[in-house]
Amino acid sequence: MANIFAPTDPTVTEREKRHMDTARRIAAEGMVLLENSGVLPMAADGRALAVFGSGVRHMVKGGTGSGDVNSRTVINVEQGLEDAGFTIATKPWLDRYDSACTENGARYMAQFKAVLQEQGWAGVNFALENPYRDPDVPEITAEDMACTDKALALYVIARTSGEGADRKLTGGDYYLSDREMDNLRTLTAYYDHTVVILNVGGVIDTAFLRQQKGIDAILLMSQPGCAAGYALADVLTGKVNPSGRLTATWAERYEDYPFAADFSHLSGNLDDSYYREGIYVGYRWFDSFGIRPAYPFGFGRSYTDFALDVMQTRISGQSIRVTVAVGNTGGRPGRETVQVYVSQPQGRLDKPCQVLAGFAKTGLLQPGQQETVEVTFAIPSLASYDEARAAYVLEQGVYFVRVGTHSRSTRIAAALELNEEVVTWQLRNKAVCDCAMDVARADPARFYTYPAEAAEKIAAPRLKIIPATISTHTAEYGAEAPLLHTEKTDTITLADVAAGRATLEELTAQLTVAEMAELTVGTERGGLGSVSTVGAASRSVPGAAGDTSTVLSESRGITNLVLADGPAGLRLSKVFVSDGQGNVIPGLGESSFGNLFELMGIPAAQRPENAVDHYQYCTAIPIATMLAQTWDMAAIASAGDLVGAEMEALGVDIWLAPGMNIHRNPLCGRNFEYYSEDPLLTGLCAAADTRGVQRHRGRGTAIKHFACNNQEDNRTHNNAHCTERALREIYLKGFEIAVKTAQPLTLMTSYNLVNGVHAANHRELLTDILRCEWGFTGLVMTDWGTTDPGQGQCKYGCSDAALCIRAGNDLTMPGAQADVERIAAAVGHELTLAELQACALRVLTLALLRYNAEK
Repeated sequence: MANIFAPTDPTVTEREKRHMDTARRIAAEGMVLLENSGVLPMAADGRALAVFGSGVRHMVKGGTGSGDVNSRTVINVEQGLEDAGFTIATKPWLDRYDSACTENGARYMAQFKAVLQEQGWAGVNFALENPYRDPDVPEITAEDMACTDKALALYVIARTSGEGADRKLTGGDYYLSDREMDNLRTLTAYYDHTVVILNVGGVIDTAFLRQQKGIDAILLMSQPGCAAGYALADVLTGKVNPSGRLTATWAERYEDYPFAADFSHLSGNLDDSYYREGIYVGYRWFDSFGIRPAYPFGFGRSYTDFALDVMQTRISGQSIRVTVAVGNTGGRPGRETVQVYVSQPQGRLDKPCQVLAGFAKTGLLQPGQQETVEVTFAIPSLASYDEARAAYVLEQGVYFVRVGTHSRSTRIAAALELNEEVVTWQLRNKAVCDCAMDVARADPARFYTYPAEAAEKIAAPRLKIIPATISTHTAEYGAEAPLLHTEKTDTITLADVAAGRATLEELTAQLTVAEMAELTVGTERGGLGSVSTVGAASRSVPGAAGDTSTVLSESRGITNLVLADGPAGLRLSKVFVSDGQGNVIPGLGESSFGNLFELMGIPAAQRPENAVDHYQYCTAIPIATMLAQTWDMAAIASAGDLVGAEMEALGVDIWLAPGMNIHRNPLCGRNFEYYSEDPLLTGLCAAADTRGVQRHRGRGTAIKHFACNNQEDNRTHNNAHCTERALREIYLKGFEIAVKTAQPLTLMTSYNLVNGVHAANHRELLTDILRCEWGFTGLVMTDWGTTDPGQGQCKYGCSDAALCIRAGNDLTMPGAQADVERIAAAVGHELTLAELQACALRVLTLALLRYNAEK
């Protein structure tokens, strides 16, 4: 019998109302105004408003797959506008599109049903690899526009993506469809002004939008969660002044991205990815190779204007402090984000044109009001990784500090002079590239520049960095795990440990190999191909992704931990049913994956007379990219706090979020789950999210996917070939920041290989770098099904449960009996008893934390 937390009253709770308001506030802060000729903000003045596009009623609140959230209510664009007082005069067109979507959805579900009935639960992967897409929009006719006011039209473009498949360079995905462009031509010819709203989770091509005369505003609505329509109306009407800023570079052309033709399916090779751009990702590439973007990193417009005045740049110990006065010089209240970049000197190591070093967002400034902000960053954070020396080094030369509001608006504020090289961290190379690979190297002659730059360098205040003030650290790599033992013969329980009568080490020492093998594998024992484990393998919180083992529940009082998907909120079944004894009845209610039992032809269980309905309505917060677009760490922490409160209410222990892989290429199907192309911003956002969740005792995050999960096609078996410098400076850096500043309770490894070794089996990543270098003290788990051999033939095979333990990957999820048997059989051969004990101890540490939180 499960310990059920979900309430039995279907009434909307005060928690839901509060959380909806929080999601609305954050979403409005994360919208980015890309263009505006003055047509926005707009007034709800009773005119018959023309609203068209795929995202009006069929708005996308977030992506598909594990990033989805089953909210009670989702406010779409039409609802949000009507609530704000607008009259929508284009309902017949919207009705036509509804009919097309219904027909298209029925065809898709028939196909999905056939796959499920042929393949069973394994057929769920069909939906991941071939996600449903709404059809193209209908034509806009003269009749559709006849009853509308000619002053203004809104056109909402929606896109969706998700895990299991990368996006395509086709119309209706990265590009506009022919029909979308034709419709916009029609609108711009008829209406005085046209506003385009982008309901997209990632970058799309904007060439047509920027060139089409009559498109007077472009607003990146993003994918704002369940309060989306309300938040959009707040921004369109000026109730909230848009202050979101881009966290990825939007290119003029897709081909402008680094090695664009080599990404995922475009390369013709899904087995191997070659990270030939090295450290030149995102704005580092565009700025260093002199490529003009459509919209630069950090960019965003406002309904008001701001002026920045750099008041002082000073050295304080090992830190640089930049003080900036920000004044609102326009006519509306608003917020601005001050961004500080640094150009490092060129030496033995090539450097990008500039890198983000820090940022600060103002409060709400009234017209004429000024606020002074201080941006602080550590001097050692400017060090580069030298593979030849296996060290982070600050090379000798001048470091130019730049201040602006996006990467193409920076101006030089100070010059930091370092007269000798300083080693900040002495390490060992732990993730060496497994193949010979030509890696991009920038030529400073191609760096982005502007007419006043040379004069600014000469005039900049000079500050001397004293080498002796910069600390040098040397990493210490641990010895083999110690063998745990105890002289105690009485059975030690978790209650004994909590009471101080024994230690966790002593409890672990009493466990048998069989018990520890069970403990380090999730509770699901069927394997991915035989039961519903994809995103729904929890036995106590229906719809959650999985549980830890209950093998020691009766003998030691160690109950299971519940792990639920994210990162846009908790992904649980909305409604489930239990019998009078508290046993959950499968197939009844409304699961997190919809009506799978019905589609598979499995008869629904009979509803007993004593059945009880339980409700798990969760809040869909804005997607991770949109959270990052706020550039507001307090707002992101409040989103984490919201999720943590729902975890407490519904009995979830670990949130499988935040996702924090780098936006290496805009076609990655899962970019919406990740924050940014920049590792500093990524790490700080993940830390803020984590702090919000972990305010709730016993609840934690699982930062993921460690590492290089930068494509979805063949994500389970793709080998990422990457230099150690690029790994450490770009793809691992965000994780390092999150670990060192927020200490998340858990971390999830990725499916892919990193330089020839599956991430889940990569001891150098998980033990040497993560634990020894960074000081991570939490638990490491696999992604779901990484050890499953039944995923088809592939070049590199799957990861190994015993090698997970050897690497320091403590928990294999969702778990199969074969994993348990493999681990147990490996002890004394490929695996030491001490290594298994170390992993079991970390699982028990989490269990103790949850136990203490409940007392």
